[in-house]
Amino acid sequence: MKFVDEAFIDLVAGDGGNGMASFRREKFIPRGGPDGGDGGRGGSIYAEADENINTLIDYRFARIHRAHKGENGGGADCYGKGADDLILKMPVGTVITDAETGTQLADLAKHGARELIAKGGAGGLGNLHFKSSTNRAPRQKTNGEEGEKRRVQLELKVLADVGLLGYPNAGKSTLVRAVSAAKPKVADYPFTTLAPSLGVVRIDYGRSFVIADIPGLIEGAAEGAGLGHQFLRHLQRTKLILHLVDIAPFDPEADPVKEAKALAAELKKYDAVLFKKPRWLVFNKVDMLEPAEADTRIKDALRRLRWTKPWYAISGLTSTGTQELVRAIGEHLAAATAAEAAKSAAKK
Repeated sequence: MKFVDEAFIDLVAGDGGNGMASFRREKFIPRGGPDGGDGGRGGSIYAEADENINTLIDYRFARIHRAHKGENGGGADCYGKGADDLILKMPVGTVITDAETGTQLADLAKHGARELIAKGGAGGLGNLHFKSSTNRAPRQKTNGEEGEKRRVQLELKVLADVGLLGYPNAGKSTLVRAVSAAKPKVADYPFTTLAPSLGVVRIDYGRSFVIADIPGLIEGAAEGAGLGHQFLRHLQRTKLILHLVDIAPFDPEADPVKEAKALAAELKKYDAVLFKKPRWLVFNKVDMLEPAEADTRIKDALRRLRWTKPWYAISGLTSTGTQELVRAIGEHLAAATAAEAAKSAAKK
């Protein structure tokens, strides 16, 4: 199935039913008085996160979603039936935004989360509500309110703890295969990865994290070049970014340091908050070089990048250094979770 992570849909909530103007008509009961009931409320539209749905592809084909109208009121104090609400099932991680105003309406970050995105109209009032000591035979009634109509944008941001950043052929998919049970496609041509893939990495018994492999970025991605710009949003939920650098590129003219600087610049252009997320350098493919040469290239890269943050040297193909990297990631995520818990407790 093609991975679809964005869609635009039109929502039409149900109108409220109209109120009724009627009078009681029974034998031996003259001037029975008003007995018109209210109209029922229109159906509202809710979005609900469902972990069994993986993409937004259904919403590429079903663009308009309408809830039913409420029933009109009737005589003999009969109220109209309210319409059923419409529940739209969406993948966990879907963000819903009003396409016209840009206002975020919902962020479905957990399975079962439900948010109102288009409210149904209230039912109209029957003439039963307008009777008084001076108006004993009211003929007034009101019509039901219109339901909300809006166009919304759906964006799926995958829920991963760790995101992989790097140029095409940096070895991101190979690393995912090495540390998890996921089997993304691996080949020696650019843009092998055409859609994000997730892998669950087990640290030890009872501890694991989710890693996301997104299509490789190239310079100019923030302006739409290449494929990765479509998936940069998937890095926004991560707690840690691993910036993979190919230390042994096939092209002798390629400069890994220049590429690393270019990708950092793309992150900053796309989202300053994303740029400030914790980011580690991971030098990949050390198995393709002699140890002394790999060490020299890594030291030169660190010097030119003026890098003072954590860095690791690995081989995704042979799994060299990957377990040390996994353990370090586990410690970082545990510390981040504890810090978030402490911050939340302090607010309370």
